[in-house]
Amino acid sequence: MSNEINHPSLENLEYVPYIDEAGQLPEQFQGKIGVYAIFDHNKSLQFVGYSRDVYLSLKQHLVRQPQQCYWVKVATIERPSRSVLESIENNWIQEHGSVPGGNGDSKEQWTQAINVKNLMTSEEQVIYQNPVNDELAQMKILKNVARRVETEILQVLEARGLQIQLRFNPKLKEEGLLDLK
Repeated sequence: MSNEINHPSLENLEYVPYIDEAGQLPEQFQGKIGVYAIFDHNKSLQFVGYSRDVYLSLKQHLVRQPQQCYWVKVATIERPSRSVLESIENNWIQEHGSVPGGNGDSKEQWTQAINVKNLMTSEEQVIYQNPVNDELAQMKILKNVARRVETEILQVLEARGLQIQLRFNPKLKEEGLLDLK
């Protein structure tokens, strides 16, 4: 645990597997306020963030960036304080020596819903952009693309051994967005 006075060093925290042997995410962070650092398979820092519920945030990042989320380091605090959380986040980035990609150029991919329009096949794009299609037809195409991308993400996570159920927001699929419910 940390408080306003004692910011934990990123280096001194233990790596926690993103998905454990039982196929679960680190449940000890459920409902916990804290700062977290996400690492890839090679333990290379990818993203630093903070949250009022670290577990839920880790789950979101996993579906948005499944190839980048293998290890995590977390520091929790008792009382929500944006300034304390931001301070720890900034200290960790400084300690790392450079801004991780997830906090720089690819921040949107880590922090925003997946926009499936960017993931359409060329055939899907042609159908979507066909002037004959009305809004309803386009919405149906977006929904189908979202379902395809969702299936691909779930297959990747299943191959990694994930055992928890993930539910995507069905309303967002109609807008061409994928995010957990």
